[in-house]
Amino acid sequence: CIVVSLDEVKRAMRLMAEKARVIAEGAGALGLAAALTGKAGPGPIVAIVSGGNIDLAKFSELIAAAV
Repeated sequence: CIVVSLDEVKRAMRLMAEKARVIAEGAGALGLAAALTGKAGPGPIVAIVSGGNIDLAKFSELIAAAV
């Protein structure tokens, strides 16, 4: 079981939006958050990003809060 914080998910959502132009809801960003924090383990990591079903105002609020 891998556990990531809400702040780690927000940072992953923001990174995807800024670097890949992908809008993903929190659940869709979990794999990337785990990879970025090193919690997914060493070696090659594959993350399936899904779930663009998020209100854009809420998305903007979440990524603005990402530090």
